[in-house]
Amino acid sequence: MLRVEQGQKSEMRLRRIASLVLLGSSCLPLACGGGGEGAPPPARPIAAVKASAAPPPPPAPAPSPRPVVGVDERAMDSAASPCEDFYKYACGGWLKETPIPDDQPEWTRSFDVIHERNEALLRQVLEHDAAAPGSEAYARQLGDFYVSCMDEKAIEASTDKAVQTALAQVDAVSDASSLATVLAGLHAVGVGALFTFDSGQDFKDATQVIALAAQGGLGLPDRDYYLKNEPKQKEIRDKYEAHVAAMFGLAGAAPDVAKANAKVVLRLEAELARVSMTKVDLRDPKKIYHRVDLAGLKKIAPDFAWDAYLKGAGFPDVTAVNVLQPKFFEAVGAAAKSLKNPAAVGDWKTYLKWHVLRGSAPALGQKFVDENFRFKSALTGAPKILPRWKRCVRAVDEGMGEALAQPFVKATLGAEGKETARSMVAAIEARMKSNLESLPWMDAMTRKKSLEKLAKIDNKIGYPDAWRSYDGLALDRVSYLENVRRANAFETKRRLAKIGKPLDRREWEMTPPTVNAYYEAPLNEMVFPAGILQPPFYSNDATTGVNFGGIGMVMGHELTHGFDDEGRQFDGDGNLKDWWTPKVGKDFDRRAACVASQFDGYVAVDDLHVNGKLTLGENIADLGGLRLAYYALEAALTADAEKAGRAATAGDGKFTPEQQFFLGYAQAWCSNVRDEMTRLWVHTDPHSPAKFRVIGPLSNLTEFAKAFSCKEGSAMVRPANERCEIW
Repeated sequence: MLRVEQGQKSEMRLRRIASLVLLGSSCLPLACGGGGEGAPPPARPIAAVKASAAPPPPPAPAPSPRPVVGVDERAMDSAASPCEDFYKYACGGWLKETPIPDDQPEWTRSFDVIHERNEALLRQVLEHDAAAPGSEAYARQLGDFYVSCMDEKAIEASTDKAVQTALAQVDAVSDASSLATVLAGLHAVGVGALFTFDSGQDFKDATQVIALAAQGGLGLPDRDYYLKNEPKQKEIRDKYEAHVAAMFGLAGAAPDVAKANAKVVLRLEAELARVSMTKVDLRDPKKIYHRVDLAGLKKIAPDFAWDAYLKGAGFPDVTAVNVLQPKFFEAVGAAAKSLKNPAAVGDWKTYLKWHVLRGSAPALGQKFVDENFRFKSALTGAPKILPRWKRCVRAVDEGMGEALAQPFVKATLGAEGKETARSMVAAIEARMKSNLESLPWMDAMTRKKSLEKLAKIDNKIGYPDAWRSYDGLALDRVSYLENVRRANAFETKRRLAKIGKPLDRREWEMTPPTVNAYYEAPLNEMVFPAGILQPPFYSNDATTGVNFGGIGMVMGHELTHGFDDEGRQFDGDGNLKDWWTPKVGKDFDRRAACVASQFDGYVAVDDLHVNGKLTLGENIADLGGLRLAYYALEAALTADAEKAGRAATAGDGKFTPEQQFFLGYAQAWCSNVRDEMTRLWVHTDPHSPAKFRVIGPLSNLTEFAKAFSCKEGSAMVRPANERCEIW
């Protein structure tokens, strides 16, 4: 994936589960967002919905103007040397003149600007559906969902009763069997407690979908926040304990009870953290594949009432499960066994009630919203909460994304853009084919398998061929929290219904308005949503150099994921299989270690270094993606020049096409980030901070040095014996 955005952890199915674990959550799409603080052909008739007298919100403003197309000279710092700090040279002016909005933890010239524009358009769609729903698919449901979120008066009036009703679910827990039943009900409506139960491809039979059981149930971003006593992590842990106590207090607990409850939650979550896999280990698919049958699952956690859980989930006939972390589920079994002790029953009820509060808070009244944001602000540094309309747009996008996407793609992605994107992907795949045919470190057998995998990659551009159905999802304008829970339950049922069925390769893991892209190894596919096929990544009006530096690099980045340290473990059909010979594998690992070591040396903030192993796959993809896109550009320039009868190196009078390429790439990553958010990312995100995504790979490329006449010894030219090269 190009970038992990807040609330958007979708990636290849393997990475999606791993990222849920990495972020300390076992929630499904709306479970932790609730208020939408994450990132966005005619259908059959929709289900009947209940009307309300709630007035529609005022009309939305027009979308913000499009950014500069091509190289943006105003964003540059001409006083900086491109050979000493290319990030400052390309982005220095923008960094100096662009403050971070108060409601954001960071701001980028590409992702956030496009996202802002996309959200304004989605708001227009929802305002229209709220006021006068037309005949488009699911327009009334979309409008009702949005109005229920925007109706703060109704939310405020119903909050106290809604909280007590939600918490009452947990009161039924008295033993291991009732724990399992209650937990299934909580998981169904999106409460991320104890573990994740989901569906996914069988890693070793990519044609089939089986059940997945994964670690989860943490309220902090990563296991290390519980286990390490570094000052910043301890500070966050202390703030989290105070936050838990405050939330219990808002729900009606006396101050001493609320504080005691918070200590129970921290203790139990720390126990789960101790048996959770590290974020680096989660990147290895072989370490998170342990297929068992139902008897095997019961053997791993014999004291957990799996029959009761599966019955409560509505899928009692599960026969195959990938238990991603067996040791974690041994601890789940021990937790269930502990319920023979009445004191333990009370503790686990407290833990479950906390996760009900945590998951529900953004959809409740202002006191819960404010307290929820107060702790989020401690993690990200953003001093203000997003405006209500943005939170509501994001909530609807997460809950009914492919319904909301249909009017979006009609307004944004033309046929010309889609076809140009396809041709660029083809050009970059052609360059990858040429690379694979000539790589000196790849032997004949591995080369043959690599070319077979490349030929089987499926490219999805813009939007799905078949839109997802929301028939049967009944929403109203009465209760926002209930709408969130209904949307979660609908999605949970849809996902679990896949278990035991043949794989549907048409599905997308991102909604079309999403400003991102991904490669999914078990499907061997690349996906480029309409949301990212916009300036500054791509424009019909931009030069070839800028387009290849922007969206071309994105395409090369995702393609490289199919052959990075994770992707190379899956064959062309999406099966987890060793198809690289040992010698080639060792040579690749040696080259990858160079990249890991390089990024280990970068200091992200204060004395906190980038984690080279955690970010390895993305750093390899940046390096490989740039090289592939660059040579695809060169081929395109040569072809265009031959047609026009001119020199292939002609530029725009100020920058050569090659310089445009590197500037187009760097300017897509201009980013101002709060220190708190940088710390959070370094601990949890598989992507390096933006500055290092620019200077890191470029300093390895002789093509970059040539384009800007950089000499050996320059900061942007790594010594030959330290230069990292894979593709």
